This record gives sequence, C-alpha cells and structure tokens, in this order.
Amino acid sequence: MTLTLALAAERWPIAGSFAISRGAKTEAAVVVAELGDGKARGRGECVPYGRYGESLDSVLAQLRAMAPRLSAGLDRKALQKAMPPGAARNALDCAFWDLEAKQAGRPAHEMAGLPAPHPLTTAYTISLAEPAAMAQAAARAASRALLKIKLGAPGDPERIAAVRAAAPLAALIVDANEGWDARNLGANMAACAQAGVRLIEQPLPDQRDDALASLERTVPICADESAHDRASLARLAGKYDAVNIKLDKAGGLTEALAMMAEGKRLGLATMAGCMVATSLAMAPALLLAQQADYVDLDGPLLLANDRPGGLRYVQSLVYPPTPALWG
Repeated sequence: MTLTLALAAERWPIAGSFAISRGAKTEAAVVVAELGDGKARGRGECVPYGRYGESLDSVLAQLRAMAPRLSAGLDRKALQKAMPPGAARNALDCAFWDLEAKQAGRPAHEMAGLPAPHPLTTAYTISLAEPAAMAQAAARAASRALLKIKLGAPGDPERIAAVRAAAPLAALIVDANEGWDARNLGANMAACAQAGVRLIEQPLPDQRDDALASLERTVPICADESAHDRASLARLAGKYDAVNIKLDKAGGLTEALAMMAEGKRLGLATMAGCMVATSLAMAPALLLAQQADYVDLDGPLLLANDRPGGLRYVQSLVYPPTPALWG
C-alpha cells in the first residue's frame, strides 16, 4: 500500500507555565504526522523531548526520512524495526492505527483486540513552585480526585506538606523527575509518606538509581525516565514497584501495549502517562490507559486551548475520543 506523509510542527500555549525539576515552559511544541492512501487519512501527534535529545527539527528530519519507505509500502509492523523508540515513531505509529481504523471502518480498540474504552479519572498536575504557590494551585484543584505533584528541588518536604493541607481529600502522587539524590531521598520520602502520597515517580536520576534497591519503602516507587520500551523493563526489577508508560518514550501505541503486558507480567503496577500535548496525543493513550493502575493524561487540561474536536473532560474524568479525532 502506497502512503503519502504530511507533517506539521505546532506550538500550543500552556495556561501559565509548566514547571518540573529540569525547568519550565510556556508552550507545548508538537509534531503531527498524517498518513494518507488517497481515500482515508490517519493522524498521530508526538512531543519531541529534550531530555532524550529530541527537538522539533530532529523529529521532523526523522519523519521526512521515512517518506520514501512509506511510499514503497512500509506498514505499521515493519515500522517497529525501521525506527527506534521515541517521539518520531510514536507520531507515525499512531497515524497508522488511525488510518487502519478508518480504512476498516472499525474503531481502533477493535483493531487492537481490546474492549470498548470507558471514561477514566486522570491525575491533574501541580507544577513545581514555592510551597505557598503550590498550595494555592492545589486548593484550586482540591475537588479533583487525583493530583500529581511536581517536586525535585530543595524544600520538597515543605511543598508536599503545603499541598496536602490545601487539598486534604485528594489522592496524591509525586513526580520528582530525577531531582532527588541519595542525601535527601530518605527525608523526602518520609515527608511524602506523612502526607499520604500513594506513589513517587523517578526520585533518582536514570542510571544513578541503585540506592532504590536497598531502600526501605514507605511509598511505592515508579520508574519514568528509567523506562522506555520493553527492553528497559528487566533492569527495573528490585528498584521500582511501578512503571510509567508513555507513547512518546515507547515509540507508539504498538510498543506501549506490549510494554503494558510485559510490565504486568513482571509484577509492576502501571501508569499511562503523557507529555504536555493536545487531545490528539492523548486519544491513543486512552486505549493503553484502560489497563493501567494509574492514569495521567491531563495534557490538554494544562493548555490555554485544546485542538478543535478534542477529548471531553468533566473535571478529571476523560472520555474516549470520537472517530473524527482519532481511531
């Protein structure tokens, strides 16, 4: 099947700013890939991430390089070996899923052999800031069922205590984004336990996380930056209790679904996560999220505006996409 490829780089303003231990940003820069066969078209959206050496230019270059192979008949199965895991493959993989669903006149979940998706409760992110500012943000979001608190800087015990006081009924998960070290790990974890935190994501930097193997757990630990595709899961054993699966890291829905199955086989709890992006990026992740223990697909909620025809959010309840959006 001969396919044409169209690409677009887009910038979506964030409502305020999005801050983690590595810095802050005020817009989401995404790449949209569109595959067409002359009758149907499929779309996929990815987020180039500097942490993994990606940029808009590098991802666009990777995708443009695939155009001759797509016109020569490359399919989704062959794509898995033709490109490495990462944002670029994610955009193409998700575009393939959307195209295949439209060609078949069947929803993507049927194509994947999955039950029909249902609405899910997503975490809502509170960006890293000073304790008082985070408390104010948490107070505004206190009615949401699950809050994800960005930490990873000096003063984290004060931050999590302030958030808990401001949102006493919300379930809390914490994401340090590799911002802790062996010196403050114990104190920060104790503060999280005191606040009733249910899960801590990536407290230590990838490849410098051996201390987790001997750590006495008061809160379960989830891998994020230390987990990419299935090949990365084996080294998590003994260090992590859970894994955050993101389509941009895995390289698409195809690998992410396989990664979900392998994570469960290894006894890991699972999270379906995301980068800050529009509903087009969240839509395929919602299929993955149906099987997850934790759902963090709040990207569109953090934007000033979502793309037209985006996902429906009611507070933190996110509904499956319409076929016009994806799948």
